[in-house]
Amino acid sequence: MSYRVAVRALCEFTAKVGDLDLRFTPSPTAQQGIVGHRTVASRRSAEYQAEVSLEGQYQNLLVRGRADGYDPQGNVLEEVKTYRADFTSIPANHRQLHWAQARVYGWLLCQSRQLTTLNLALVYFDIVSEKETRVEELWSANDLEQFFNQQCALFLSWAEQEMRHRQARDQAAQLLAFPHAQFRTGQRSLAEAVYKTASGGRCLMAQAPTGIGKTIGTLFPLIKAMPKQQLDTLMFLTAKTPGRKLALDAMQVLFENSVQTPLRVLELVARDKACEYPENACNGDACPLAKGFYDRLPAARLAAVAHSPLDQQTLRSVALAHQVCPYYLSQEMARWADLVIADYNYYFDFTALLYGLAQANQWRVATLVDEAHNLVERARQMYSASLDQHTLNALRQNTPAPLDKPFKRLSREWNALHKDQLGPYQVHPQLPAKWLNALSGCITAIGDYLNDHPQGLTSNLQAFYFEALQFNRVAELYDSHFLFDVSVRDSGKRRLSQLNLRNIVPAGFIGPRLASAQSNVLFSATLSPRTYYANLLGLPADTVWIDVESPFSAQQLSVQVVSQISTRYVHREASLAPIVELIARQFERRPGNYLAFFSSFDYLQQVAQLLAERHPHVPQWLQSRRMDETARQGFLDQFTLSSQGVGFAVLGGAFGEGIDLPGARLIGAFVATLGLAQLNPVNEQIKQRMAKLFGAGYDYTYLYPGVQKVVQAAGRVIRTQSDQGAVFLIDDRFADPKVQQLLPSWWQLH
Repeated sequence: MSYRVAVRALCEFTAKVGDLDLRFTPSPTAQQGIVGHRTVASRRSAEYQAEVSLEGQYQNLLVRGRADGYDPQGNVLEEVKTYRADFTSIPANHRQLHWAQARVYGWLLCQSRQLTTLNLALVYFDIVSEKETRVEELWSANDLEQFFNQQCALFLSWAEQEMRHRQARDQAAQLLAFPHAQFRTGQRSLAEAVYKTASGGRCLMAQAPTGIGKTIGTLFPLIKAMPKQQLDTLMFLTAKTPGRKLALDAMQVLFENSVQTPLRVLELVARDKACEYPENACNGDACPLAKGFYDRLPAARLAAVAHSPLDQQTLRSVALAHQVCPYYLSQEMARWADLVIADYNYYFDFTALLYGLAQANQWRVATLVDEAHNLVERARQMYSASLDQHTLNALRQNTPAPLDKPFKRLSREWNALHKDQLGPYQVHPQLPAKWLNALSGCITAIGDYLNDHPQGLTSNLQAFYFEALQFNRVAELYDSHFLFDVSVRDSGKRRLSQLNLRNIVPAGFIGPRLASAQSNVLFSATLSPRTYYANLLGLPADTVWIDVESPFSAQQLSVQVVSQISTRYVHREASLAPIVELIARQFERRPGNYLAFFSSFDYLQQVAQLLAERHPHVPQWLQSRRMDETARQGFLDQFTLSSQGVGFAVLGGAFGEGIDLPGARLIGAFVATLGLAQLNPVNEQIKQRMAKLFGAGYDYTYLYPGVQKVVQAAGRVIRTQSDQGAVFLIDDRFADPKVQQLLPSWWQLH
C-alpha cells in the first residue's frame, strides 16, 4: 500500500519554517494567477512543455504533481510564482518553500527522462507590470535525488502513521454498530438512502422531519461507507453554531464505547472566535503565537492528532500548550482530519479552505449539508457584493497622495453613473465599464500603497480594498443570475449611491462544488418543493429526493388555521386585538410555554404591549433587535419545565429554527404571518427575474421561502414522540390549498 502525497503538500510539510506572517501583501487572485502562468508559457518556444505531470516513489510514498513548465532546448524546469508590487517583499521563508518545490519536481523530471543535470528556475511574474524576475540554479540529478529522498524521509514517518490510522479508521467504520437498540421511525429509511447515495456517487435531497435524529441518521451510514468508497474526508457543513454542536454530540454517541473516537474529528470556527490576541496583527513581530509558528507546528500537529474530537476547546488547549495560533493550527489539522465540522463558507465560499484542500490533494470527499434550506440565502450572500459612495468620500478626506488621482477618477465615474437616475432605485441591464475600470485602477493603487505602508493594515482603507476586490471578482462573473442595481439618496447637497451586485441564483457556484465531491447529502425538515432547491442550488439531474416518514402522529399536534384574521400590513391594526385574545384564551385553556412569531419587531411589540395591558397575568419575554449570544441564551433559559409564559420572536430570526425545547419547555406556537419577504423594489426585481428564469416569480421570491420559515418555526413544538402541542397559523392565506400543499403531510389541519 502506497501513501499518496502531492508535491506541494509534501514541501509545505517539510520545508515551511519561521513565522506566520500575514502582513499585507496584495496577492493575485486565483484567476490572475492562472492568467499569469499562461502568459509566461506563451512567451516560451514552441518546444516548451507546460503543466508536466510527474510522479515518483520513495519506499511506500508516492509523490506526484504538475510542474509548471519544461524547456527541453535549455534543459530548464520552471516553477512559476505570480505576485504583485515589490519583489523584495516576498518573505525568505516563502522563497525557501518555492525552491523546495522546484527541487522535488526537478528530481521527478530527471528520473522520468533519464537526465543527469537540470537547470531549475524560479520565475516570479508581476501581474501588474508583466515583468519576470528569474532566479536559476544548475543541479545534478544525484543532488536532486538526495534532496528528494531527504524530504520524503522527513515525511515518511508521518505518512506511515497516517496509513496505520487509515487502516484503523476503516476497520472501526466497518465494525461500527448503530448506537441505539432500534432506529426511530423514518431514521432507517434515511440512513439507507444516504448509504446508497454514497455507494452510487450521487446527490441526495432528504426532507426529514425534526425529531427523527437526522444527524446520526446521516453520519452513521456515511462513516460505514468510507472504507468501501475509499473516502478521504467527510465534511459536515452547517449554517449555524448549534448545528456544529449537534454533529459533535452525534459523534460522541456513535463512538461512546471507544476510549477515543477512531475518526479524527475537527471543528472549524471563525477566526474572530479563535483568535487569542484580536488586537494584534498576524505576524511574528506583533503576536507571540505567530513568532516561530512553523518551527513549533510539527510538535503541535503531532500532539493534535492524538486527540479526537478536536473541538474548539480541545484544539485551543493543544495550541496554547505548544504556543501556536489556535486558528491556524485548526487550518493545518483540516489536512489530516477524517470528519470536518464547519460552516458552509468553508466549502462553498470563493476562497473556501476545505474545497481548496480537496482540489489540491485530489481527495475523495463526501458532504453532509445540514439544514440545507439555508444554503440558498447563505450562498447568495457569498457571491454578492456592494460598495457605498459614502465610504469612498470618507476615505478621500484623508487620502494619501499616491491614491488621490485614482480616487478622484472613481468618484467622477461614480457621480456620472447615477447622475441621470430618476428614482431612488434602479436596476441596470449592464455593468458600468468606465466605473469598473476606475475601480480596478483604485484596487491596484491601494494594493501598492498598502504594500509600501503596512501600517495601513487596520485602517478603513484596507476594509474598502477588500470590499472593492469582492466587487471586482463578482463583476467578472456577472450574468443573468445576478442583479446590478443602484440605490440613490440625497446627502446634504450631494447625491450619493450604493452599488449592489446581487447573486440571486447561486447554482453556477454551488453546482460545481457539489459535483466535485464523490457524493452529497442535503437534508432538512423543509426542502419542498424540490424543484425550487434543485434549480437554485444547481443540483445534478439524477439527484435522488426522499420525503422521510415522520415519527410523529397527527394526534400529537393540533394545527389550527385561524383564517378570520389577516396579518397583512394594511390590516395590522385590526389584527392586534383578535391575536391577543387568541393567545390569552389558549394560555388560560392550557397554561404553559408558548412561542409567538411575527413578521417584524414593530408588530411583535404592538401585540406584546396590548397583551400586557389586557392580560397582565400572562408572563411574557421578548426578542430584541441585535441580541448577542448571551442575550439569546437568556431568552431560551426562560423556557423551563416548570415555567409558563409567551416568548415573542420574529419569524426567520434566531428562534425560528435550530433550537430544541422538548416536553413542557414548549407546548405551542402562534405564527402570525405567512413569512413572506418584504414587498420592496429589490424583491420585485427578483420576482421578475425568477419569472423569466423559472416561470414562477411570486412562488420563488415570496411563497416558498415564506412557508419554509413557518414550517421551521412550527417544528419547534413537537420534538419527541411523547410531546403534545398546538400550532396556530394566523392568516386567511393559510386556508389557500396552494399554501396547504407546502405544509408537512402528517399535519392534520383544523
